[in-house]
Amino acid sequence: MALAVTIFAATYVVIASGRTKWLPVGRPLGALIGGALMVLSGVLAPRAALEAIDVDTLVLLLGLMGIGGFLAESGFLDRSADWLAARCRTRARLLGALVWSAGLLAAVITNDAVCVLGAPIVVAWVRRLGLPPLPFLLALATAANTGSVATLVGNPQNMLCGRIGALEYREYLAHLAPVALAGLALNHALLALAFRKSLAGELPHTPLAKVVDRASAVTLLVLGASIAGYLAGLPLAWTALAGFAALAVLLRAGPRRALKGVDLSVLVFFVGLFVAVEGLSASGAARWSFDRLPLLAGASDAAAHWRASGLFLAGSNLVSNVPFILVVQDELARFPDRVLAWELLAMSSTFAGNLTLLGSVANVIVAERGRDVGGLRFISYLAVGFPLALATTAAGTAWLLWLHG
Repeated sequence: MALAVTIFAATYVVIASGRTKWLPVGRPLGALIGGALMVLSGVLAPRAALEAIDVDTLVLLLGLMGIGGFLAESGFLDRSADWLAARCRTRARLLGALVWSAGLLAAVITNDAVCVLGAPIVVAWVRRLGLPPLPFLLALATAANTGSVATLVGNPQNMLCGRIGALEYREYLAHLAPVALAGLALNHALLALAFRKSLAGELPHTPLAKVVDRASAVTLLVLGASIAGYLAGLPLAWTALAGFAALAVLLRAGPRRALKGVDLSVLVFFVGLFVAVEGLSASGAARWSFDRLPLLAGASDAAAHWRASGLFLAGSNLVSNVPFILVVQDELARFPDRVLAWELLAMSSTFAGNLTLLGSVANVIVAERGRDVGGLRFISYLAVGFPLALATTAAGTAWLLWLHG
């Protein structure tokens, strides 16, 4: 057990710190090295390590990144940004438009993809329109996290919850879409209140742009067809991959162009992470911890579920949300209502991403890509993210407990 805990702790330190001067391997290779060490040290057998890799999650990420890449390549997002700036006319309205568009888009192409594609747009707005960078960078990061709670394809932790917890896309959407909408309203209100002085004022006049052309129309139609497939109950991973493949054919994209939007480092990161977390679980360390601090404490009333929701929120920040889900998956079998337990975990681990700057990969993406205009700092992020995470998690927990009776 001690060896597995040591390897996992070292892996987590590398993942949390990212690329540094003393250890420049970065998060993806850090996770991969941690997974390899679990096998080489004898904590996991090679076959057990391979079986720990969740292929469905990797395929789903590949498909969604590919679709998002085609959406960006078509110019649709850039033209939509220009159109929004021309229509909104004031800073406050543009911030609201960013919150809602980023949140809703994250529900269909993942929060990380929205931040990768949206950060350059926000930086361009800041420079061209003279906007204050902090509220708009915060709006992109937090809204992408908040809105992604709506669907099982909104973020990697939801994908895992849907896969491991055997959740249905339509049922999850019906239960969590209201939470996402309420969360985005809270997100918008908190940012508007916190930055009301710097958001006062009009935007420079910009001409209206034509938003949709042939390539973007084809991409949007395929994205809509993929969503229809999710709703029809088709396998999420393979529906997304089919959408990606269909776009490559319809837009006559060669291999290099088609794979341009796919971030291989993300897939490498998850392969290593799956193996590293499986090593920790196989060692008995997770079971030892939950025997001493059970999530449900043997109770089944509302208070116990509130406590579990709080532990999900804290644990997702302590260990990071995706590893935390892999660690607690066996513990959720103790809950009397399986669907409620997995929906609580998906909701809390998603909103946990807004608690601190390091709570979500999406936050780090925005901080890094917005560095040239000031980026995001830990304390300035915490001032908004902390109350937002607590408020949205409380609202989501109350809703799910009422919904499940």
